[in-house]
Amino acid sequence: MSGSAPLAGLRVLELASILAGPVTGQFLAELGADVVKVENPATGGDPTRSWRLRQEDPANPIGAYFSCANWGKRSIALNVAVPAGRAVVHDLARAADVVIASYKPGDDVKLGLDPATLCAENPRLIYAQISAYGNADPRPGFDAIIQAESGFTYLNGEADGPPVKMPVALMDLLAAHQLKEAILLALLVRERTGAGRHVHVSLLEAAVASLANQASNYLVAGVVPERMGSEHPNIAPYGSIFRLGDGRELVLAVGTERQWQNMVQVIERPELARDPRFADNVGRVAHRQALRDELERAFAALDGTEAARRLGAAGVPFGFVNDMAAVFQQPTVRQRLLQAAVPGAGTLQGVPTFVADGFAAGAPSAPPPFNAHGRQILRELGYGDERLRELIEQGAWPGDTNDGAPSADPGQ
Repeated sequence: MSGSAPLAGLRVLELASILAGPVTGQFLAELGADVVKVENPATGGDPTRSWRLRQEDPANPIGAYFSCANWGKRSIALNVAVPAGRAVVHDLARAADVVIASYKPGDDVKLGLDPATLCAENPRLIYAQISAYGNADPRPGFDAIIQAESGFTYLNGEADGPPVKMPVALMDLLAAHQLKEAILLALLVRERTGAGRHVHVSLLEAAVASLANQASNYLVAGVVPERMGSEHPNIAPYGSIFRLGDGRELVLAVGTERQWQNMVQVIERPELARDPRFADNVGRVAHRQALRDELERAFAALDGTEAARRLGAAGVPFGFVNDMAAVFQQPTVRQRLLQAAVPGAGTLQGVPTFVADGFAAGAPSAPPPFNAHGRQILRELGYGDERLRELIEQGAWPGDTNDGAPSADPGQ
């Protein structure tokens, strides 16, 4: 990382797995922090290391899912179920600025890795905790369940179809954004006061906080929102998808009356603007299906090139439905991609978690192989060869690993 990165010199200990915690850790790493990821040797590390597509090359040490949230980190395998492993984590936490933890509530206390314990040993420590339902509820949390319990699954899908889970773990990502903000605020307060603190985000609360207008439609208007496919409950036509004459699918986002007036000119149906049913947004929402029928016929007469030319010239917001290949053909997207060499696997690409301009964040290293930095991290703690051998004998550290096999001699 470049020394000019805004978080250069910040030391982060990641005691988290799957997505929400690791995404938060990658965000800090992208901005220059030294992020040490502690992984469980009994399970082969973060569970996402094994969440591989059948199309993936098994020889690649970095799987696609793991790579989406672990750029820029160093990995060490530690068994925190044994006292010697926990002692190493305590040493790491005493030297850290931030701990990111996602233990199930109560498990952190049993392990002695809870915020009260670690913050007592390091009063400047910011302990950033993620739970599923809050610290009073020990249930484990997975994104698919949180999507369902926060209302997103109920809302997602076509009007005449079943509820549908979204295809990304968005609840984890929303919680990660909340936790990033909490960490940055805690760092700001620490600069002013010198004191660390415990910050906490639950997946459920982060999800509900992101319901936005769907929540207020219920809380203010008493309306229980229903599934509408890509349609918008408050605006029409907005989010509507239309198939063009050449088979491409186009999305409209007509948010103002001027855009509506311009759009009917583009499709050569100016009489629609004079139709009392469609005279304003309230009418268009009330007569949504009739409006859709008219627009479907009009857009079917245009191909993608002509529709883009006309709508663009008229200032009408639109876009095409892209598959993943088309997404990454866009210049704006491509210029943001992370890229790093992985020994034995060529060049790995990834998507950054932080995309705001104005900061010289540098390029993070590729996601780490399991326990790739164990020896290096332990040496930085001042551990000598004898101590490393003791950690292996006590089952705390597997030694240097090569495809999961421990080295018997830590002095090599």
